[in-house]
Amino acid sequence: MNKILIITHTADNFSIEKVTEYIEGNNCEVIRFDVDLYPLQNKLSTVFQEGEWITLLETPAKKYRLDDISAVWYRRAYNIGKGLKDEMEAKFLSAAMGEIRNTLFGFFESIDTYSLGKPSVYRRLDSKEEQLKIAHKIGLSIPETCLTNNPEEARQFILKHQNVVAKMQTGFAIYEDGVESVVFTNVVSEDKLEELDSLLYCPMQFQKMIQKKKELRVTIVGRDVYAFEVDSQQFEDAKVDWRKDGINLLDKWKQTELPADVEEKLLELLDVYNVDYGAIDIIVSPEDEYYFIEINAAGEFFWLDKLTEGNLISKSIADVLCDKAPRRDNVVMV
Repeated sequence: MNKILIITHTADNFSIEKVTEYIEGNNCEVIRFDVDLYPLQNKLSTVFQEGEWITLLETPAKKYRLDDISAVWYRRAYNIGKGLKDEMEAKFLSAAMGEIRNTLFGFFESIDTYSLGKPSVYRRLDSKEEQLKIAHKIGLSIPETCLTNNPEEARQFILKHQNVVAKMQTGFAIYEDGVESVVFTNVVSEDKLEELDSLLYCPMQFQKMIQKKKELRVTIVGRDVYAFEVDSQQFEDAKVDWRKDGINLLDKWKQTELPADVEEKLLELLDVYNVDYGAIDIIVSPEDEYYFIEINAAGEFFWLDKLTEGNLISKSIADVLCDKAPRRDNVVMV
């Protein structure tokens, strides 16, 4: 029986259970590696002796051999080393966490089999600049864009395009008194031009504001394309960044179809990156032009999966992992 390794954490959502259900329906075994239980509860060992590499994962429930797995789904790696700070002196914590992360991610990178996601792939897809350049090269429309820490360049861009939004390239958040404040996409008006001097300390991405007829989230698994749309303009807080009012929009999403040429180009985008999963954000203008905004290497999908007949996105993930659907060959070692 083929073994599929799922790398996640204990607080992940129900998508893990649905994908597991489909994997087991494909007569494959699932091994779940919750990284937040490493190293206090999960023990990972890789040994080379007598000309053979062997990797063992020991969880509170069972001991598994991982060097003979047939595929891995690198889903999430959150809260690594949870609880460790309560178990060791503070002066050792930073150094120990460095070793823990290096060991863990070194293992993930070294897995000699098909991988749906990988830390190095996620790091590459963190580059919004490369995404936009590739999207433009393959013929997708993108907004006029300026990435800079130069206040004057930003001012010139804003004055030229008038309606401009500013966004961060990461999951940027500010923490004050234990409270997290996420920085969403915001409109930059001309009366804010003087505040741009702070770009010297932290660069930002500016884009010409695209008027929205609707917004799309397109999830691609292998060659399967699942497109969903929402009218984000029906709520004031969601007009610029739908995530600000995501709760109110939760039941407003519906499945839709992409124009054939847009779908073809999105599949080509995944071909360029040689990945089998991507969650893509698109804006459709009132003139029905489709603007590529970004691709998320591990973007959430389950709130949309529940809108399909039988959680089809989860099924597609399972089928790709079990080699029952076309997939891009990404094994790097022979």
